[in-house]
Amino acid sequence: MNNNMENQPVKLALPKGRFLSPTANLLGEINLGFAGYSSKTRRYRLQSARFPYLSAKIFQEKDVPIQVAVGNYDLGICGSDWIEEVVVKYPAGALVKMAGLNYGEGSIYVVASTQAGFSNLDELLARQNDWRIVSEYPNLAEAFALKNRVRRFRIFPVWGAAEVYPPESADLAILQGKNESDLKAQGVLPLMRLFKVTAFLIANRESLGSKNLSQILTCLSNVSSSQSNITVRQDNFIAVSQSPEPFASCYFERNEESRGAQDKLREGEAKQSPSKREVTAQLAWQSKEIKLALPDGHQSPPTSQFLKRTGLSPLGYSGKALNRRPSINLDWVGIKVIRPQDMPLQVANGNFDLAVTGEDWLLEHLYRFPSSPVAKLLDLGFGRVKIVAAVSRDMPVANIAELRSLVQSGEFAPFRVASEYINIADKYLRDNYISPYKLIPTWGASEAFLPEDADLLIDNTQTGRTLAQHGLKVIDVLFQSTACLIGNKDSLDSRGKKEKIESLIRIFQSGLL
Repeated sequence: MNNNMENQPVKLALPKGRFLSPTANLLGEINLGFAGYSSKTRRYRLQSARFPYLSAKIFQEKDVPIQVAVGNYDLGICGSDWIEEVVVKYPAGALVKMAGLNYGEGSIYVVASTQAGFSNLDELLARQNDWRIVSEYPNLAEAFALKNRVRRFRIFPVWGAAEVYPPESADLAILQGKNESDLKAQGVLPLMRLFKVTAFLIANRESLGSKNLSQILTCLSNVSSSQSNITVRQDNFIAVSQSPEPFASCYFERNEESRGAQDKLREGEAKQSPSKREVTAQLAWQSKEIKLALPDGHQSPPTSQFLKRTGLSPLGYSGKALNRRPSINLDWVGIKVIRPQDMPLQVANGNFDLAVTGEDWLLEHLYRFPSSPVAKLLDLGFGRVKIVAAVSRDMPVANIAELRSLVQSGEFAPFRVASEYINIADKYLRDNYISPYKLIPTWGASEAFLPEDADLLIDNTQTGRTLAQHGLKVIDVLFQSTACLIGNKDSLDSRGKKEKIESLIRIFQSGLL
C-alpha cells in the first residue's frame, strides 16, 4: 500500500436542496461520522468523526458535479440530471459516475404546451424546421436536438420555471417533472421521458487513481442500487463502476424501443386532461396587450404585498399553490411568474413588456449586453440588498486597494472569484485593475466557496451577518439593489402599447411608500 495514498485527505461534496434530507439519512445509516448535516444546518463544512482524513462541504446541487469534475473534490453526491448536464458536454472529462443511491425525484421530460396541437414528438418534429427550446439544462437540450436531427433550433437557458414558456415563448421545454400527471396539470404535454432523476455517487477520475478511497467507497457501495455497483481493487485502490445505464448522449437514441416507451407514456395510468385553469390561461395570454412578468421564490411575498397596495391583486400569486399564470383585474394585462434572474433577457427578447426584478439582475444583464433595449422604469423600494465584495477574515486586507496590491504581488495564481453575478464581478475586477483572475460561476450558497475554492466572493447581503457567520468579511460595497420595474424600450415607443404601459406605471407608483 502506498503511504502517500493512505495519508492524503479526501473531500466530499454534498448537496443542499431536494436531496439534502435523504442524503443525510444515507450518511447516517452508513455512519460516515458527519454530525450536523440536516435541513436545519447553517454550516457548510463538515469533518468526519469516524474517518479523520474525510471532510465535506455543502453546495447547491448544480455546483457539485462541476466541483468534482475540476478536481476540487474527490467524491460527490447529486442528481443524475446535473451529472448528465456536465457529461453530455464534456464526455471525456474527469467526472466518473460511480453508483446509484436508491433515491430520486421525478424524471427529465421533453414537453410542449397542451395547446400546441400535436400529440407526439414525431408529429411535432415534422411540422416545422425552426424550434425554440427552453431549459435549465441547455447541454441536454442541445444533445436532444442534435440526436433528433432537428434542422434548426435555438436553446434558451433559464434558471427555472421552464414549463411556463411554451407555447408563447418556446415550442419545447426540457425540464424535471414528478410525473406525467403533474406536468399535464401544469398545462404541458410530456412527449418523451429522457431519464429518471436518481441520486448518484460521483468521483474525480484522477482521485480514483491517486488516493485511497476504498473505505469510503465500501461504505457507500453497501447502499448502492442493484443497477450499479462499486468494485474496489485493494491493490491500487481504484474504484470501478459497472452500470448498465448510459450517459446522457445515449438517452436520445430514437429506436423502436424508445418509440414504444413513448407510446406507453402517452397511454399510461397518468393520462388525464390538463388543468382547465391552465388551458384557459394559455388561451387568454395571446389576447393580452401588455405582458408582465412577476418573480417567484423569496421575492414573491413582498411583490404580492406591494401589488395589494396598488389595488392589483393577482389571483393565485400568493399562498402555497403558486399559479404561474395568475389573473389580474386589468383585462389587457397578461402575467407570468418566472425567475427574476431570467427577466431582463426575456424583456429584451420581447417576450414581456414589463417585469418586476432586482436591480442586481438588471445590471448583470446590461453589463453583458450594453445595447439591450431594457431600461429601469421605477424603483419599487422593497427587497433591498447590498452587492458586496467579501474575502476570508484571515486574508490580510481591509479594502479593495489592499487586495489589489496583494494580487499584484503574485500571492495568487490566478486570483479566484466566485459569484452568481459573473458579469458584475467581471466589470468590478476590471474597473479595479485586479489581474489576473479566474471567474467561478455559482448557483447559490456562494459563501461556501471561500477560502478553499475561491479567494473573493461577489454576492448580495442584507446585513452581512451570514457572511460573518461563515468566516468572511466585507471589503467593499459595489452598489445597493432593490426591486424595480423594468421595461422594453421598443414597447414603450409602440403606439399600441405606450398609453397602457404608462397607465400601469402610474398604478405601480401609487404603491410606493
